[in-house]
Amino acid sequence: MASLEEIRKIRLQKLELLKKAGMNPYPISSDTEMTLGELSQSFVTLEKEKRMVIVGGRIMSSRAQGALAFADLNDGTAKFQTLFSKEKTNNFDLFIEASDIGDFIEVTGTLFTTNRGQNTIEVKSWKMLAKSLRPLPEKRQGLQDMEERFRRRYLDTLMSQESKDRFILRSNLIKEIRKIFDEVGFLEVETPILQPIAGGASAEPFVTHHKALDTDLYLRIAPELYLKELVAGGFPKVYEIGRLFRNEGIDVTHNPEFTTVEWYNAYSNASKEKIFVEQTFKRLVQTLKNSLQIEFDGQVIDFSKPFNVISYIELLKETGINNIETLTKNDLKEEAHKFSISVEKGDTRPKILDKIYKKVCRPKLIQPTFIIDYPVDFLPLAKRTEKNQKIADAFQLVIGGYEVVKAFSELNDPIDQRERFLEQEKNKKAGDTEAQPLDTEFLEAMEYGMPPMGGAAISIDRTTMLLSNVKNIREVILFPTLRPRE
Repeated sequence: MASLEEIRKIRLQKLELLKKAGMNPYPISSDTEMTLGELSQSFVTLEKEKRMVIVGGRIMSSRAQGALAFADLNDGTAKFQTLFSKEKTNNFDLFIEASDIGDFIEVTGTLFTTNRGQNTIEVKSWKMLAKSLRPLPEKRQGLQDMEERFRRRYLDTLMSQESKDRFILRSNLIKEIRKIFDEVGFLEVETPILQPIAGGASAEPFVTHHKALDTDLYLRIAPELYLKELVAGGFPKVYEIGRLFRNEGIDVTHNPEFTTVEWYNAYSNASKEKIFVEQTFKRLVQTLKNSLQIEFDGQVIDFSKPFNVISYIELLKETGINNIETLTKNDLKEEAHKFSISVEKGDTRPKILDKIYKKVCRPKLIQPTFIIDYPVDFLPLAKRTEKNQKIADAFQLVIGGYEVVKAFSELNDPIDQRERFLEQEKNKKAGDTEAQPLDTEFLEAMEYGMPPMGGAAISIDRTTMLLSNVKNIREVILFPTLRPRE
């Protein structure tokens, strides 16, 4: 078998052959008049009209048989068969000598149906649109190495219809989300990605430096604070679909950059948003999967029933941890060690509890489940419940063992918010790198008056994972973050 360099050398020779024959291997434009998908749909009419058609595509297979050659073209919308013949095709010999699988070509010809019933273009003339210098992966095997599939996504989607369909599903998911929010009166907005303070979530940010302003800026970890300011500024229902960036570890459910839809609804609260979230997921699943049941990791997830609701504290009690409010940090460390969970120096009580929950409790929640009643120090931007000031009025939605939604009644008391920020500052000084910073400008906006509101975010990536039945987030991100090649 020829090496990659040997194949490339031969293709470079074919490139020169095209040039010598007077054919530009990379012309500035194409005369194609329709896609192959459109051609397939209109085939019967066009064949009857006996009209000449001009189409383009990539050669995905080629079969030469003496004075004839068949080639399958694919332009991303459909595959279509073409027939080249020495008798009727201009530059037939050049096609045989200089074309390869992977080349983009344009063909002009008439339509007919073969004896086997295959719709085909009888090529009168052709031209090269882009000469490929490297061979495509072997059709049956595709790209076997998982990391190479992620690194060369263009080959992955080219050779695997399953992979391509997954990203079409993701795109359709985002379209449907926009439709849902627009229908109920939300305004889509954009907030800064470069921010002077990395606020709105508990996460470690990426930092960069702006030369002209001579100041450090952070890639946003959340759009939350800016969206709330817009609500205070007279926009009662806002949402944003966009990328977030967190300087955290990479695993099957985490990528340093990821996509969410986040929204804030004035005069609402967590209870009302819970109803909206459940309705939204039922609609998304029905629309995109044409059913209210999906298969994920060998299990059937049923969206037709009311979603389960369970207390965070009750979940932890099922692990044998009781009297959570009275346990010291050292007590929680011991509990974590029972489950082989490492505790870092800067980990707070909430973070240790969260580590236990994520490892022991969450993976068991397969059916759609709302988790409620979080300790208030978990969520420094959430309101306290009226019945219990130590509990945040918040929820998460877990499906298939994954957190896909986080939501709460948004804190709009500037005095309470300042105290929460100051407590976060203490945690940061004690070593918690993910603690939220004090944001005085946001507090100032709150002091002008901020209405009560419900806020939430849906993970686009994890929702796509569920709907496409994959367990690695890099399967649903077109270009995931990878370690550079050595």
